[in-house]
Amino acid sequence: MSKTVLAFAPHPDDAEFFAGGLLANLLAEGAKVYLVIVSDGARGSFEHSSQALAEIRRQEAQRAAAVLGAEPPIFLGYPDLELDTLPPGVLRERFIRLIRQYRPEIVVAGDAFARYEVHPDHRAVAWAASDAIHFAHLPRMHPEHIEQGLEPHFVVEKYFYGEELPLANRIVDISHSIERKIAALGEHRSQVQFLVEDVLRQARLAGLDLRAVLGEALDDPLQAIAWAIRAQAAAIGQRIGVAYAEAYRYVRFHPLVENLLATQG
Repeated sequence: MSKTVLAFAPHPDDAEFFAGGLLANLLAEGAKVYLVIVSDGARGSFEHSSQALAEIRRQEAQRAAAVLGAEPPIFLGYPDLELDTLPPGVLRERFIRLIRQYRPEIVVAGDAFARYEVHPDHRAVAWAASDAIHFAHLPRMHPEHIEQGLEPHFVVEKYFYGEELPLANRIVDISHSIERKIAALGEHRSQVQFLVEDVLRQARLAGLDLRAVLGEALDDPLQAIAWAIRAQAAAIGQRIGVAYAEAYRYVRFHPLVENLLATQG
């Protein structure tokens, strides 16, 4: 039977940006992938109003999921850049509920132990996801779920992503899926434009000439993002001798169980 994958993303583009290659690989293997988009992404723009941007990003996320091959996104709709201000336990409960509802064999989420994560939404989602992933199988965690027909569920495979992963232990070859990753990211046009404009503004403040580095790619934000994605993936790919790769902290069972499995294998 095909596996079910649940990917937690703080913003509409994060699943594709951090894990698009892995998700494309799993889809090619027959998995069913659900993207859980936690915030509305309504504050990442220099030009759109928050109300307009929220709707733009929702539509972009739907198109990106279709390009990737995933199921229609699950939108939780929390305000962008306010996830860290939610009452304690709110996100954890929502994530536990989703894990029990969809019963995934694989969950992909930000790593709560990644270094130098500056975005409060990323930190909030990573910690809530870590709690939910590791404790959704305990019946005394939100017993009201059982009364509602949602049974505890243990997630066997966990892939944790991040910008800086000191504990990364799995490098995933995405040489055959990087173009799908880039194509899916390309559907997040408003975010791509915002990210490139943000970097350009900082470069100008620093007195840098990015055109000397990127050339004509500067005229097309998608080309600039694609260049950055390929460069990053190529650097990771060098670790295992492939063209392109993504890095993760990969977890399955308790270390004692893993050690016993290793001795029997």
